[in-house]
Amino acid sequence: MRCPYCGNDDTQVKDSRPAEDGSSIRRRRFCMACGNRFTTFERTQLRDLTVLKSDGRRVPFDRDKLAKSIRIACRKRPVDEERIERIVNGIQRRLEMETEDAIPSRRIGEIVMETLKGVDQVAYVRFASVYQNFSEAKDFGSFLSGMERGGD
Repeated sequence: MRCPYCGNDDTQVKDSRPAEDGSSIRRRRFCMACGNRFTTFERTQLRDLTVLKSDGRRVPFDRDKLAKSIRIACRKRPVDEERIERIVNGIQRRLEMETEDAIPSRRIGEIVMETLKGVDQVAYVRFASVYQNFSEAKDFGSFLSGMERGGD
């Protein structure tokens, strides 16, 4: 593992333990060259994921992009970082279990919405407003009316 401070390739693992969510391993590392310490996380990856964009492009799945969009939806809501990490891990696992070679971006959005609906209603509406490209206040009204009726 390369040191993030000096770029040296010679780092040592000083401590390894399961992360709180149990789906990754947390490693404390020490750089032999500059003496700095840093933490890395190691996750199991079942397969490489490819996302099929609406314009037909195929791009590698970006876990950080997924996490960022969920963090934005959950900003200033009672959803802590650990819960967000569990949500992202769960969504990634679901995607890795999909049988298709390339997962449509629309499917990823649907899974995120389904997950957020059970976590926080405000985060769900925030994500939906971006995902479904609300352009006017009436779009929010229609969406919220659908939620009250039990639909999406």
